[in-house]
Amino acid sequence: MPKVRRIHSILASLTLSGLVLAACGPEKPLAVAPSKPPEIVLAPRIVDQAGAYRNFIDRASSISPSFSDGEMVSKAVEAGSSIESGQIMQGAIAYGAIVALEDPAFVAGIRAQAVGEAQRAQLAESLAANPYNVLGIRGSGEAASRVALVLAEDGQRLYDAGKAVKQSAYDVQKQAWSKVEVANRTGRLANAKSLSAIFFDSSLSESELRAHAAVRRPAGGPVEAPYSQSVVRSVAVAAMAVLGQAGALRNENINAVMQDPNIASCARMTKLNTNQCLAVSKPYYEDIFCLGQHIMMDSGRCVIKASGQKEPYEPRFIPTVRPNKPTQAAAPARKPAAKKK
Repeated sequence: MPKVRRIHSILASLTLSGLVLAACGPEKPLAVAPSKPPEIVLAPRIVDQAGAYRNFIDRASSISPSFSDGEMVSKAVEAGSSIESGQIMQGAIAYGAIVALEDPAFVAGIRAQAVGEAQRAQLAESLAANPYNVLGIRGSGEAASRVALVLAEDGQRLYDAGKAVKQSAYDVQKQAWSKVEVANRTGRLANAKSLSAIFFDSSLSESELRAHAAVRRPAGGPVEAPYSQSVVRSVAVAAMAVLGQAGALRNENINAVMQDPNIASCARMTKLNTNQCLAVSKPYYEDIFCLGQHIMMDSGRCVIKASGQKEPYEPRFIPTVRPNKPTQAAAPARKPAAKKK
């Protein structure tokens, strides 16, 4: 009997130890109750932001450097200023999410990760708390690579167009009209400031944006980790959409995921530099410079930065300092020759 009691005592101790260890272990996953995958849902605000970004990139990148009068310059400055700079960068993340949704392997990976309603809600909360959790899901790397390449392509296209416009600021000075002072400079600056403070709703629908993203075939790649914050946040928003957790009722969570402080800072500096440039600009050729350098090139650089890809290198102009030539001592004055008598 003592042996039996000892065995029972040992078994009881082992059972108690097991319960203690189980209590200290990781949280158990929610019970799986498989259900039909929900429809992919994107809140109207995400679609508007993505569409505003798409409109701006396409509109600004198409600005021609061939200016023939001041009116053309004024219209181009107005077209380039007509979006809030922060909206460009949030729009880049929103458009990146739509690009990620066009990767079938990524969508399948999200659906395989969470097959029930409770699991989907749990995964969405995890992504809202830490967007980088999306990188642990199958297919996320390929989706992130695609987003990075597409954003880099958009940014480079805008940057290159801006570089051509900036060059025209020098070339156009051969024409007399370019040296005329801009009409109503104060009103022009106020108009540019007001336009750049407006959040625009896009006329592009979700289906149009997805069709546009589906045919993108950016050059280069694949892009390997680590990915930029903006790219990761795009993929996280896309994952939440696949989970059915990115609708209008989830705006608060989605807005938090779409905040990239580094890129927001870049956008603020672009807006500040644009306003300062236009404030001191007088002739039309200087407005062309502000347009090319700040509205276009700087905005393009911010989008490239958001993609995590290499930013364009622009050498700074450093004037050559030449040593002063030694001055020759003046020859002594000669006495005038004596006149012959």
